[in-house]
Amino acid sequence: MRVLNYTTSYMAVILLLIIPMWAGLFYYAMLDEIYDSIDDGLDNRKGLIIRKAALDSTILNKTDYNETDYTVKLISESAAKSFHDLYLDTMMYMENEQDYEPVRMLRTVFLHEEKYYELDVATSMVEEDDLLKELLFALIWLYAGLIATILLVNNFVLRRIWKPFYTLIKYLKNFRLETPSIPVHETKIDEFRQLNEAVLKMLKRNIEVYSSQKEFIENASHELQTPLAISINKLESLASSGSLSEEQSALLSSALENLERLTRLNRSLLLLSKIENRQFINTEKININQIIKRNISDFEDQLNYKQQTIRLTEMDTIYMNLNTDLADILITNLIKNAIIHSPNGGDIHVEIAANHLTISNSPMEGSLSEERIFDRFYKDHSSNLSTGLGLAIAHAITDMFGISIKYRFEERHIFTLQFPQK
Repeated sequence: MRVLNYTTSYMAVILLLIIPMWAGLFYYAMLDEIYDSIDDGLDNRKGLIIRKAALDSTILNKTDYNETDYTVKLISESAAKSFHDLYLDTMMYMENEQDYEPVRMLRTVFLHEEKYYELDVATSMVEEDDLLKELLFALIWLYAGLIATILLVNNFVLRRIWKPFYTLIKYLKNFRLETPSIPVHETKIDEFRQLNEAVLKMLKRNIEVYSSQKEFIENASHELQTPLAISINKLESLASSGSLSEEQSALLSSALENLERLTRLNRSLLLLSKIENRQFINTEKININQIIKRNISDFEDQLNYKQQTIRLTEMDTIYMNLNTDLADILITNLIKNAIIHSPNGGDIHVEIAANHLTISNSPMEGSLSEERIFDRFYKDHSSNLSTGLGLAIAHAITDMFGISIKYRFEERHIFTLQFPQK
């Protein structure tokens, strides 16, 4: 969820909690104000009626409301002296409405010519259910208006404020160590300026470390290859001299094998480092089927030597944007792994279907660890032919291009590559 939407959702929930509480307080405050205003009006009306009664005694005989909003009746002195003004909420039948409607009534006592009279003055008031209904509708519109306002503010004001942040995120998404470029984004907001400065400082430091590491790996690999090649050449010359005993020849042969393995290991580690550092950036549309067929042809001699058979099933053609060299290394490592880890006379099956490739082989031993099989130097058994990096390299390549690689054992070793949808 984007930060603007996240803020909006929080504001919506907070307003949903605050507005009903505010509405309750507002309702009772408004009702209290209405009552105060009505009661003041009733007091004023009481005074007018009492003054009018002093001038017109017929008012004292007004015992029903009929055409007026008050009634008068005679009461005893004892009842009058213990009486206090009362403000009442009651119902009164309204001719125009043909129904009972709420009214506010003032019940008081006054003295006229040594006699006490009870005066009831009534006035209509707003119905509470109507008031609540109108208030509810007003609150709904208020809530909708506030949310709409927040959305507008987020989209037109906050979006402009957060623009430097989103620009930085977009840049970081597209940032590549192998092709670094560090733009400068001007902003008046202190926090975003500090964030930009911190990120750019970190990127510069990473670029320097990456360049230093890349240079070290390349130099180290080059420096190792030269003495290794010289040592192998000298030992091969010594082996071909014919002056060594059988025991010495065996020791020399073992040394040559280890040096050659060290050479392969050095090249594999360099390749793995380059892959993980994203140094293979050039890609093109590759026909995976053609690479598989070429590899099968290249391994034909080795297959014949081990008396192994390889079967290719093509149910579809897979195309994908890959680096040509890495695509070839990926397929080569998987097929070579199947050949090395199949017994003499074993069989290998390569199946190409829609968006996935499966390579399976008959096993020398049982299941391998699904969790560790793509780890560096993981091997099911010691083998001079394997550096323990082939599957790690394959996994690094698939990870780089968004291809899923999985291993499972179903009486055969099975590797499956799931390519992204076309």
